[in-house]
Order: sequence, then structure tokens, then C-alpha cells
Amino acid sequence: MSLDLEEQEKLDTLKEYWDRYGNLVVGALAAVAITFAGMQWWQHNQQQKSAEASALFSALQNAQKTNQTKIVVETAKTLTEQYAGTAYAARGALIAAATSFNANDLKTAKAELQWVLDHSKEDGIKTLAALHMADILLDENNPAAALALLDAPHEESFADLFSDRKGDALVMQNKRDEARATYKIALEKLPADSPYRKVIEIKLNAIAGVATK
Repeated sequence: MSLDLEEQEKLDTLKEYWDRYGNLVVGALAAVAITFAGMQWWQHNQQQKSAEASALFSALQNAQKTNQTKIVVETAKTLTEQYAGTAYAARGALIAAATSFNANDLKTAKAELQWVLDHSKEDGIKTLAALHMADILLDENNPAAALALLDAPHEESFADLFSDRKGDALVMQNKRDEARATYKIALEKLPADSPYRKVIEIKLNAIAGVATK
């Protein structure tokens, strides 16, 4: 079928455009396709890793319930080494730290907590790790290191516990005036019906403080 002059000109223009830019167009389309395929693969891989991490975390929890310390620690190690990007890794490390602490393995407990502090992107999880690490450091008679953690930024919902531990550290350093002030802050932060208020009041009275009522 013959083409009129206008249609022939359009066809010639299209051919010229394709000769000049065809390779670029094909390349751009290929790049888009590769990027899309890569994103699909990445999303599938992340979903698979999350599912695997979830299964490991469940196994870790079951091992904790039956006091299988070795399995808890080994499973947490797998989570932190192979599934560090998932939310289960830091949670597994926290459980492993608590399990190791109860087994008097402070070295492993501190290593797990340090991993959380160094790698977790969740403020709440990092705050818990800092609090537990401070507890261990206080048990080791290292108030200066504990204070370094307790003075660092943390979630406000934990302010009462941080102030309480900070008071303990200051008492160990014989800084009683600062300790009294810090214990009083802990009391202010605690809910009025918290049974832990009595514990802090006892600490205050032990250093000749004045417990609030």
C-alpha cells in the first residue's frame, strides 16, 4: 500500500530517530528492567531472610524457656552474624545476654549487649541494652563506665530506671549529694503507685536522704 508524502516523511523521521537513538532507548529499557528485577529479587530475599530469622528467634525463645543456655547463645550468634539486618537479631542478642548473665557468664553477656549497642537501629532496644550493660558494670564495681552509659541519651520512658542506676553509681563513687539528687529524680519519674518507689526510698534513707512521699 502506497504512502502519501506526509506519511512517508513521518516514517523517514521515525527511522532517522531510531537510527540515531535506538541503542540508547534499548539500553535505557534494559536498565529499567534490570533495576526492577533487582528490586524484586532484593524484596524476595529480604522476606526470605526475615522468615528464616523469625524461625530461629522462635527456636531461641523455646531454648530459653527450657534453660538451654548453649543453644540460646549459639542461635543468637547465628542471628547476629547472618541476619543482622532483621529486627530479630538485636532481640535475640538481648535474650542471650540475659541468659548468659543468669549463667554467670558475664563476658558473653557483655559481648551480646555491646553488639546491640553497636548495631541496633531501634532506640528502645538500645536503651534496654545500655541499662543492662550498666547493671553488669556496677556489679563489676566499675561505676565510671556505667555512668558513661547512663548519661548517654536514652528514651524518656526509661528515665526512672536510668536515674536509679545513676544514683547507685554515684554512691559507689562516694558522691552522696549527687546521688541523693539523682534518686529524687528517679522518684519523680516513677508512677505514684509503683512498688519500686519503696526501694529508692530505702536507698535515699541509707545515704541520709529525704524520701518524698
